[in-house]
Amino acid sequence: MYVVGECRLRVLLKERKLSQAELGRRTGIHRSQIGHWINDRKRVGVMGLDKARMIAEVLGLDSPYDLYEWDEVAPDKAASE
Repeated sequence: MYVVGECRLRVLLKERKLSQAELGRRTGIHRSQIGHWINDRKRVGVMGLDKARMIAEVLGLDSPYDLYEWDEVAPDKAASE
């Protein structure tokens, strides 16, 4: 089983030489919300699939799931969580 890890937006934006503001302009998502996903995932949660699809398209990703790292959890540990 896999669980959502760190948001990769910071790295992806840097690789593409895009700012949070520019990503916001291209997607219609407020820059502060993008910043929250990058910096504060535990408090604000994971972005919804609709927003992830929009961002993935702008960034040229194959899948919206590429916006996050995915951590494998052992089946016995996953059952206890």
